[in-house]
Amino acid sequence: MAIRDCDIAPTARIFQPDLVNLYGCSIGADSRVGPFVEIQSGCVIGARCKVSSHCFLCEGVTLEDEVFVGHGVMFTNDRFPASTNPDGSLKGAADWVCEETLICRGASIGSNATILPGLRVGVGALVGAGAVVTTDVPDHAIVAGVPARVVGDTRTQPAATELRQAAGMVRS
Repeated sequence: MAIRDCDIAPTARIFQPDLVNLYGCSIGADSRVGPFVEIQSGCVIGARCKVSSHCFLCEGVTLEDEVFVGHGVMFTNDRFPASTNPDGSLKGAADWVCEETLICRGASIGSNATILPGLRVGVGALVGAGAVVTTDVPDHAIVAGVPARVVGDTRTQPAATELRQAAGMVRS
């Protein structure tokens, strides 16, 4: 694993740098990156973010400031992935479109969530653990499930209770 061609703020912390794969990305001041994380070229990580262990941030992902990414979160950037073109030739860099994903300021993404390409997760939003996000998430929304759906609002309801109710762990 390696760190190469990255713009990493002096106050950012990469825990166990021998156990990450970072290349061509930017990581802002006071951000933290855990072990077994891959952050690909063109990714932008804002200030005061936390990227937990075992995450994959592919090309085209931007985390604004103060974003939390839980363990094992996966981002995707190709809506129609395939190894070959219709003629059977292997796909190359010119044969696909990178769809950019924006995670807005103060959003939190729970462990093992999957974020599909070309989406926006709004300011202060909360994505529940294990959710599969297939559409944009509004500002301050709490989303959970597969596919993720709005189950609450981070400004008006305790997020932990909402997520437990959505998962069927607590009776309403």
